[in-house]
Amino acid sequence: MTDDKQPFLGHLEELRRRLVICAIAVGIGFIISYVFAKQLFSYLILPLTKVLPDDSRLIFTNLPDMFIAYIKVALVAGIILAIPIIFYQLWMFLAPALYQKEKKYIIPFVLFSSILFVAGSLFGYLVVFPYGFKFFVSFATEDIQALPSVKQYFSFAIRLLLAFGLVFEMPIVVLFLTKIGLITPDSMKKFRKFAILCSFILSA
Repeated sequence: MTDDKQPFLGHLEELRRRLVICAIAVGIGFIISYVFAKQLFSYLILPLTKVLPDDSRLIFTNLPDMFIAYIKVALVAGIILAIPIIFYQLWMFLAPALYQKEKKYIIPFVLFSSILFVAGSLFGYLVVFPYGFKFFVSFATEDIQALPSVKQYFSFAIRLLLAFGLVFEMPIVVLFLTKIGLITPDSMKKFRKFAILCSFILSA
């Protein structure tokens, strides 16, 4: 085996090991979250149920829908619980390519990445959801009633929460790319409008 292939296979093995650790962390988070899946789902639908008329409610049209919804809620919650470990494993995978002085940022990176992701998701849940759902429900009339399905609502809500979580990660991404020299302050000014546009698209 050539010297070029050995480092490559070593990187693949390291990546596999990091992914296994992340999967185990998510699995543990999933098991813990599934115990509270019903309560978690109740919190997830709260912004919508608050703005629905008294005669409207969430429905499910296929028998397994609620069971699958609880599974998905537990999985997403498990991923969120595992976020610090996931970011830590990501950083440790990248660490060998960094200088020693750059490795000291590991704890701030893991801490602030986790905080920003959760903050973004909370912003979506606490700020965007109430006003957004109220706006959408306002289109109901006497002849047209809002009866959102559990499956559709869950997919829509989770996409929004993940999108806002990822958008709030942008400061960390920009800082990292600046540190390694891929972007400069001048290039940031040049592409600022495009970055804002992309953020809105991701949040849509």
